Amino acid sequence: MKKITLSTKFGYVLLLFFTMPFIVLAQNQAGKDGGFELKDGDRVVFLGNSLFESDKNGYLEFALTTRWPDKRVTFRNLGWEGDNVFGQARSHFTNPPTAYETLMLQIIAAKPTVIFIAYGGVESQDGEAGRDKFKEGLNKLLDKTDELGAKAILLSPIPVFSGIPADVLESRNKDLQLYTNAIADVAKAREKQFINIYNPMANFQKQTKISEDGVHLNEAGYYLLATALEQGLGLASLAQAVNIQVVKSGLEVVAPAKMFPGEAQQRKFTIEESYLPLPLPAAELPEIAQKRTIKITGLKKGFYTLTADSAPIITASAKSWEAGVEIRQRGVFDQAGQVRDLIKKKNDLFFQQYRPWNEIYITGFRAYEQGRHKEGLADLGCIMVWLENQIYLTSAPKSIVYQIVTVK
Repeated sequence: MKKITLSTKFGYVLLLFFTMPFIVLAQNQAGKDGGFELKDGDRVVFLGNSLFESDKNGYLEFALTTRWPDKRVTFRNLGWEGDNVFGQARSHFTNPPTAYETLMLQIIAAKPTVIFIAYGGVESQDGEAGRDKFKEGLNKLLDKTDELGAKAILLSPIPVFSGIPADVLESRNKDLQLYTNAIADVAKAREKQFINIYNPMANFQKQTKISEDGVHLNEAGYYLLATALEQGLGLASLAQAVNIQVVKSGLEVVAPAKMFPGEAQQRKFTIEESYLPLPLPAAELPEIAQKRTIKITGLKKGFYTLTADSAPIITASAKSWEAGVEIRQRGVFDQAGQVRDLIKKKNDLFFQQYRPWNEIYITGFRAYEQGRHKEGLADLGCIMVWLENQIYLTSAPKSIVYQIVTVK
């Protein structure tokens, strides 16, 4: 990950950062189906190992941000590669604080009201012998989140997909399932919500490539993980085709499409969006992705271009439009990309702030050398607040005017 030199002047950092789609059209109000809902002022924390740290595209945060575009919600990703419930991957070269104390301090500093906890992947390497110790550590962690008044949601680990001999892979995944069950047991005993992502990710892997190394998810993997999280939270994710019929008077449309006022003869319409779709990964997911399709019937033989705010999206024959054409760009997809870019910039800054280079020289036992840069880390918070405001202002779907244009 790109690092920011701490000696860089704050004004330069400001200049640098200031200049710098599971497709759904749910008709029901988001959050009502499963009871999960974010409120104004919520602070959501992702806590765990590389499952959270490696979400560089911010898919999980995007999925939750855009469900409640009218709420100001803060997100902090405390994922740490190789970490366990005892925070051992967070070890410093100085002691105190211990690794576990560091974990506690970081959770407290994030001030969570909602916390997603994803551990068990690292601990499962200890097999049956380590299960009780893991449950003890997880309960201790939950004691802390309860003390802070945060709503804890527990996630299972994901499978290992490949990269090791078949017999070892089978044994490894049995241990991961064992720890998945252990997390479910703790969640039930403490009346916490538990989301099993092991099974859906295993099923996704059978249909498409979601990991490059067999362990960590790629972009498509995180896209699909976000959809699994949505389902686990009970959030409606309904793929809908937009149906348009061309008639003499202009157009006849079916919800969620809506006739653009006074422009029927111009074949213009809008789509009522409940929230922005997840930005699509670069890889196509033909067997999995809930595609947005637009079907247009009643067109005379020929070719037609669909535009979004006068910008062309795709051109197809009348026969293709009648069958339905997948839409992957322009319109809300452009807006979704803008929101994701803002989330990525904000998360990059937070990473620099709570895990800076040369941390031992800034806050550790050699702080007498470069401790002055600690103020610069705090200054990054100003930029994060600005970016969070931009995310809030950008995450509500804009009204897009679509038009069917005859190709001459």
